[in-house]
Amino acid sequence: MLPFIHVLLLFSSLLSYFPSISASQEHQFKVDGKVLELEDSNFDAAISTFDYILVDFYAPWCGHCKRLGPELDKAAPVLGGLKQPIIVAKIDADRYKRLAFKHEIDGYPTLKMFIHGVPSDYYGPQNADLLVRFLKKFVAPDVAILNSDSAISEFVEAAGTHFPIFIGFGLNESVISNLAVKYKKKAWFSVAKDFSGAVMTKYDFDKVPALASIHPAYNEQSIFYGPFEEKFPEDYIKQRLFPLALPINLDTLKSLKDDERKIVLTIVQDETDEKSLGLIKFLKAAASANHDLIFGYVGVKQWEDFAESFEVDKKSKLPKMIIWDGNKEYFSIIGSESIEETDIGTQISRFLEGYREGNVIQKLITGPSLIDFISSQMGIRLVFMIIFVVAVMILIFTIGKEEPLRGGSLDQVDHGGSSVSQKDTIELHRAADKED
Repeated sequence: MLPFIHVLLLFSSLLSYFPSISASQEHQFKVDGKVLELEDSNFDAAISTFDYILVDFYAPWCGHCKRLGPELDKAAPVLGGLKQPIIVAKIDADRYKRLAFKHEIDGYPTLKMFIHGVPSDYYGPQNADLLVRFLKKFVAPDVAILNSDSAISEFVEAAGTHFPIFIGFGLNESVISNLAVKYKKKAWFSVAKDFSGAVMTKYDFDKVPALASIHPAYNEQSIFYGPFEEKFPEDYIKQRLFPLALPINLDTLKSLKDDERKIVLTIVQDETDEKSLGLIKFLKAAASANHDLIFGYVGVKQWEDFAESFEVDKKSKLPKMIIWDGNKEYFSIIGSESIEETDIGTQISRFLEGYREGNVIQKLITGPSLIDFISSQMGIRLVFMIIFVVAVMILIFTIGKEEPLRGGSLDQVDHGGSSVSQKDTIELHRAADKED
């Protein structure tokens, strides 16, 4: 039987890893326009104290964190001075590993927005001015009411380019109010009560009510004339959350995880060259007539590891089109494995016809499952769990041997030991923005 003192020490070690439960304490936070420095002891209190708080999980040794810090310092007083303040805070996640594990931090820096205590990942810009513009979305009204041409222009300008914009012209606010709440984190919503003929010309509609969708980043806009009952407005909004042809990268893949539509994925050599840009125009035309599918494209030059998951190598004939379910499965269309340079529109139509007629070959992606990459961080979290279990087993073995207890915790895990290459697992965090 283990000596009683050893049992106590083991129990204490286990408790130090899991979140502690203690009586609530009052914490005072000095809100002076500066970034709050949080600790393990007051983190939960800060999250519950402020309705809106952006937290930077950083590591002192991280180069990206050091570059982000000054931008947050600039943004903090502006965000804190809003009518509905957004507090900016930071915590040393390398020091407080238990807290980092609880919030699924797998790379540095990681930004999370807590709204009434509920966290969501922040994938927006990290430049101070753009960050402020991006975060204003979270405290803006669900539906903005616009009563003039100038108000419409100001609204679109303030919205920026990171989210699609929906404007209901002559539309009753109640039609989209619930949808505006549901999709608040993904788009801007407004209702224009008064506007001129010039606005109608600009947004290309000739009657009301009309719902306009605008994608400033992709220079796209469209008009929906209804019907505005039942599920029709929501179907339109869901279809217009993405541009007609979506460039596939780490960020856009994360945005796709909640969409159940299959993806028409076109793989090119370089998505920026002239031939690819011409092909993208045909993809947009096809997307406008096939709203039940998402059309995306990726360049081998831009993301080789991702392209290789679909049996693309140096010998592959590109462009290549497949239908991807966003997870492990994809389909090659018999007779439409690649796209020739001539009569591209007809070839894309033939590809879609083949898919709808079931002339497909079902395949599995090579390498690790992308569902873990898109929807969770369990892969990297599992590494930490295994480390913890092994450490506990070693501790128990040591106690059973009646050897002196040796210091050791997750805090001593080497930084390099938890890093995972993108090629082996397709990292969840953006390689350009985080360091392991």
